[in-house]
Amino acid sequence: MGRPPTEDDLVRRARGGDGDAYGQLVRQHQEMAFRTAFLITADRSDAEDATQEAFVKAHGAIARFRVGQPFRPWLLTIVANEARNRRRSTGRRQDLLRQASAEHGVDDGALLDPTPESALLTSERRRHLIAALDSLDLRDRQVIVCRHVLDLSERESANVLGCRPGTVKSRLSRALARLRSRLEDEAARND
Repeated sequence: MGRPPTEDDLVRRARGGDGDAYGQLVRQHQEMAFRTAFLITADRSDAEDATQEAFVKAHGAIARFRVGQPFRPWLLTIVANEARNRRRSTGRRQDLLRQASAEHGVDDGALLDPTPESALLTSERRRHLIAALDSLDLRDRQVIVCRHVLDLSERESANVLGCRPGTVKSRLSRALARLRSRLEDEAARND
């Protein structure tokens, strides 16, 4: 038994037509791809469809992928584009986190922070955070979720959001300031 194949090994094999190698790449990235699509579509079904379509498109385009480059940002760019197309075509204006938890029974704490630390947030604090995040515009929610929920780097977030890394940094700073302000306003109203 040798070492497990690296991502570059899997990409090379997939480019050569190895369906099992591509299947391994899909399994490695499917959760992050779905979460990225869900961030954009705000709908579980649309996110699933966008993710599946993105994997099909990525498979068709893998010959154009440059081996040695990070695979995840390339894939998530395809996912994000497909999710944006799906969102535009359906014309849906759903709230990202509230809709997920209300209609699909998703634990909103898991969406905000998928780590064990999310268990430390009380449901009241979580409710306030979701309400404040929900009140932000889509662009602000997207950049916050990319960086702090999906834990993408600035470069990966830029690829997903279709902007430059510096833009991610400035958008995130402004979005977090607005989120902080909303949380402070909510806290002041409840005092």
